[in-house]
Amino acid sequence: MNHFSFELQHIEKYTGARAGVFRTPHGDILTPVYMPVGTQATVKGVFPRDLKEAGSQIILSNTYHLYLRPGDGLIKKAGGLHKFMNWDKPILTDSGGFQVFSLTKLNKIKEEGVYFNSHIDGSKHLFSPEKVIEIEENLGADVIMQLDQCSEYGYSHAQAEKAMELTDRWLMRCLNAKTRDDQALFPIVQGNLYDDLRLESLRRAKPHATYGIAIGGLSVGEPKSRMYEILELLRPGLPEGVPRYLMGVGSPDCLVEGVKRGIDMFDCVLATRIARNGTALTSKGKVVARNAVYAEDFTPLDENCDCYCCKNYAKAYLRHLINVDEMLGAMLLSLHNITFLHKLMRDMRAAIFADCLPDFIKEFYANYDE
Repeated sequence: MNHFSFELQHIEKYTGARAGVFRTPHGDILTPVYMPVGTQATVKGVFPRDLKEAGSQIILSNTYHLYLRPGDGLIKKAGGLHKFMNWDKPILTDSGGFQVFSLTKLNKIKEEGVYFNSHIDGSKHLFSPEKVIEIEENLGADVIMQLDQCSEYGYSHAQAEKAMELTDRWLMRCLNAKTRDDQALFPIVQGNLYDDLRLESLRRAKPHATYGIAIGGLSVGEPKSRMYEILELLRPGLPEGVPRYLMGVGSPDCLVEGVKRGIDMFDCVLATRIARNGTALTSKGKVVARNAVYAEDFTPLDENCDCYCCKNYAKAYLRHLINVDEMLGAMLLSLHNITFLHKLMRDMRAAIFADCLPDFIKEFYANYDE
């Protein structure tokens, strides 16, 4: 039974940006789409009910964190991640590989997988491709990712090539280990910032992009202009009939530039992380709500936003909440930021259908002050 399909509904005639619908067992996803990150089976500070009202179509959870706490076996007993967290829309789980490399000070990469010490209690673990697929099948997300080695910014060509080769071999093992036909496995294109390695990784991954393809290892410290060059490089070779997912990218300008270059899916913790620090994304740019300039500002964060926060609260109140460390402040800003990014994606989708994305982008930059 084919649980997944992707319909490419329109290609914008000036940029080649794409609008489509990705059909999954837990619902259809209109693309391009931003996916809020619910690392530990929750999007921090936002009720699932409010996520739906804000327009969230799919959320992302993290294999590494859920494996450590509460355990993928427990989540399986609960009926899978959808039931465990009471989310009836699609879910994507990453492989946890990025967290193994970024959070664990002690890790060792071998052919069989990655040996690492938990950042929580120091306990020793192995993430092999087979183990990661087992965990992701227990979690039961709609879209799952292969185990890959995300080579760090600054890697030499030889180091990046070694990581890319390992990622390819791990993909084959992930594909062989996968048993569930109601989960879509995306291969990941790696290769750091080296054009030849990126193209070779794409060549190897493309035959296995049955349901979709992901681009990893970007937005990890390189200039944004270089990320855009890599996307341009890969674009002609990316498969047409499946979703294209740019991993870990979610600032408004990067969403605009990614959509312009034919990307369909994005995720990033930025929206909720900066909200907890008192920063809002608006149509005019970032607003640092804790700043003194807003002490007597009784206007909403964004007059162009109709989210619960903007309809009911002023900057002065939000500044007060942030500065006295009331959790409501972070909750309201998180909801606003997610709503803002969903609206941005919907507006770009409409501009794609209207064949006027260049005009939309020009207006976006005329108003948006980063």
